[in-house]
Amino acid sequence: MYADPATIRRILTGTGDTWAVVGLSGNRERAAYGVAEVLQRFGKRIVPIHPKAETVHGEQGYATLADVPFPVDVVDVFVNSEHAGRVADEAVAAGAKAVWFQLGVIDESAYGRTRDAGVDMVMDRCPAIEIPRLD
Repeated sequence: MYADPATIRRILTGTGDTWAVVGLSGNRERAAYGVAEVLQRFGKRIVPIHPKAETVHGEQGYATLADVPFPVDVVDVFVNSEHAGRVADEAVAAGAKAVWFQLGVIDESAYGRTRDAGVDMVMDRCPAIEIPRLD
């Protein structure tokens, strides 16, 4: 419903290789840390977005999406659902081509707004699970 196979494939293979990972910090216990590592393994450039602006997996972090000084293709969202809509709106404003809400991150209103803005979106899925399935 919020993750049709064609959109998943398009985001993972054709949207671009720069992924802002919102909620990514140096905390190895958090899911974002492992997912970002998988994305890198599959050739994606990750951009950590976290208030601490830490360097993670060798990539410079930024406190907000607006602080990133270069274009971001996909915004991967690891924040609670109640904050996810704001991040989706920021992603659209920043010119992202796609927004990806992680497993358990659901905001139907944000999904509608994002799609209405012409931006691809997947919700309640994990790219680290989906990307190996492409082959």
